[in-house]
Amino acid sequence: MKDAVKEYYGKVLQGTKDLKTDACCTDTEIPGFIKQGLCRIHAEVAGRYYGCGLVMPELLQGMRILDLGCGAGRDCFLLSQLVGEEGYVLGVDMTDEQLAVANRHIDYHTKQFGFSRPNVEFRKGYIEQLNELGLADNSFDIIISNCVINLSPDKEAVLREAYRILKPGGELYFSDVYSDRRISKELAADPVLFGECLSGALYWNDFHNLAKQVGFLDPRLVEDRPLTIGNDELAKRIDYIHFFSATYRLFKLPGLEPHCEDYGQAVIYKGTIPHYERQLQFDKQNLIQAGTTFPVSGNTFRMLSETRFAAHFEFFGADDTHYGIFKGKGAAIPFDKRASNDKSGGACC
Repeated sequence: MKDAVKEYYGKVLQGTKDLKTDACCTDTEIPGFIKQGLCRIHAEVAGRYYGCGLVMPELLQGMRILDLGCGAGRDCFLLSQLVGEEGYVLGVDMTDEQLAVANRHIDYHTKQFGFSRPNVEFRKGYIEQLNELGLADNSFDIIISNCVINLSPDKEAVLREAYRILKPGGELYFSDVYSDRRISKELAADPVLFGECLSGALYWNDFHNLAKQVGFLDPRLVEDRPLTIGNDELAKRIDYIHFFSATYRLFKLPGLEPHCEDYGQAVIYKGTIPHYERQLQFDKQNLIQAGTTFPVSGNTFRMLSETRFAAHFEFFGADDTHYGIFKGKGAAIPFDKRASNDKSGGACC
């Protein structure tokens, strides 16, 4: 299947217009400062974009970022602007034709951004085997990927390698395609459905479990949308499966709890993150308004206090008193609490 993907993205697809479905297309509201950055990307690079989401997390200045499956480099060159000349972006891809486009335009973008030297590099390799590229443990602040992990035959290896090379408190922030059920082996073997980012999609619950197995203990959904296939012939073959484009953020924070627990903790966002001065949409469940006291679960408290976000928040509370599951963030207690204060009956009768 790796060879089939190389063939599909190296020779079959010559640009975004050659896609047969709408799965590998970004359909999300793009902030103004991102639009400005996209306007500075070379047309040939932009024309070979096959992503399904916006993989631009907050606070990128000076960061070391790795792009898994960078393709022709559109996201890498956009990130290049946002990390600044003191930052660094590495793109990894296995397709020669895509990398040729990316490397051809490094000097163009260096001049376009006003940098004295390039801050972007591209390497050929497999995202399941980052160790073969000499990428050291704990060496990157952020890893991004845009509609590529679904194309990997060994998704556990991808997540495991990402966890290995992230710094403590680092983040895997990526968009991909997911399904509402497991894909049959027959569909997974179809090179067109696979290349179109459909039949390689993970069942969403398998993804959650896989992420937790490798160490990303509390996957956070940032945004999602249902996918329309846009191709009647292919849609008929998979009409019983629902597909979604989703962006997740996964933090390398050992010891996070499997569920969001309530310790009475809260934060105040200072409004100091560039481009997000009024509010921060940390994930789909946490829209944090600047200047207000915002109750958070123990896991969210750590995601903010032990990462690059810490300087932008005030923190209140400890983890020495537990109040149960955080409201709205986990399964409710399964027991009937109506008689809990009834003293007429004993516990062991």
